[in-house]
Amino acid sequence: MGPLRDHPDYRRVWFGQTVSSVGQQMTAVAVAVQVYALTHSPFATGLVGLFSLVPLMAFGLWGGAIADTVDRRRLGLIGSAGLAAVSVVLAGQALLGLHAVALLYAAVAVQAGFFALSSPARSSMVPRLVPREQLAAANALNTVSMNLGMTVGPMLGGLLIGAYGAQAAYLVDAVAFSATLYAMWRLPSMRPLGDRTGRASVLDGLRFLRSQPNLRTSFLADLAAMIFGLPRALFPAIAFGFYGGGAGTVGLLVAAPAVGALGGALFSGWIGRVHRHGAAVLASVTGWGLAIAAFGLVHNLWLGLLFLAAAGCADTVSMIFRNTMMQVAAPDEMRGRLQGIFIVVVAGGPRLGDFESGTVAALTSPAVSVVTGGIACVAAVLLLAARRPAFLRYDARHPTP
Repeated sequence: MGPLRDHPDYRRVWFGQTVSSVGQQMTAVAVAVQVYALTHSPFATGLVGLFSLVPLMAFGLWGGAIADTVDRRRLGLIGSAGLAAVSVVLAGQALLGLHAVALLYAAVAVQAGFFALSSPARSSMVPRLVPREQLAAANALNTVSMNLGMTVGPMLGGLLIGAYGAQAAYLVDAVAFSATLYAMWRLPSMRPLGDRTGRASVLDGLRFLRSQPNLRTSFLADLAAMIFGLPRALFPAIAFGFYGGGAGTVGLLVAAPAVGALGGALFSGWIGRVHRHGAAVLASVTGWGLAIAAFGLVHNLWLGLLFLAAAGCADTVSMIFRNTMMQVAAPDEMRGRLQGIFIVVVAGGPRLGDFESGTVAALTSPAVSVVTGGIACVAAVLLLAARRPAFLRYDARHPTP
């Protein structure tokens, strides 16, 4: 809790981010409900994800490059104002009863673009808001913020939509952005440090990552977890086939990793005392893979939920250490572009994971897909450790990218 207690600027940014995250998840539920109500098509509802994925990946890289050359505070303000405006547009179309699916798709795409443009700026601010010794704690708190949004947001969104319609969720989301706007407004100027002038190149960021083995290995470890060990596309088949449940069981499976992640972040005070961040990343990703493999072996619902929660907890630990490595080992003038690449990895990795797990399940069975995916994740981590032993020796007290 140190960063919240000691640094008012960080406290305001964290609170605003948390409130906005809850609002954004409410909007995500409302859009899905509206699209399905208008089309009665799971395929049309699934397209919402595609319309958000493309802008996230494209504008994530661009937003990272912009964040390395402009005032990050101003970019955060623009992004938050744009997101609030999209929520107002969504509320307007719901109140007017326009029934236009194309408008919903367009709004989701614009929303994803604003988020991707401003997210690298917000993330790269953190090392300027708290001292290095509190970065791990700040990243743990950011994970708490994200998981509060993922757990509380959909629940509140469902309640509001059921009671007052989708427009209520959109309006609350628009108002929620006032917390982020206020926090950004109170910040001092956040221009990148260093003597860079002119436009920052996305390619320079990719070349920098390629030339920095420790940072590159942290990204590869995350991709291994998401591609091989993320069986979320199989949750409906598992809910019906393993447990004989229905939509409610699917919801439990989806929520379990987020609950575990939230718990892992809330009880992460010990992380600040760990200096071997590389070894910690590989250990936590290994824990994720083993928990996923165990989930595929059991056919008891509550035991399965326990393993999924354990996987979510391990993922949170990995995320805290990876973010801290990226913020400490990379120079300030590269942090925006690295955060942009991080957005692409986070957005694209799970989609590749959906394809991998679905393909293996079609060729074998959902159980085989989950178990082999978890084992493949562990094998990939062992390969990374063998190929990059220096990563295991990475010490936060003497960071090297």
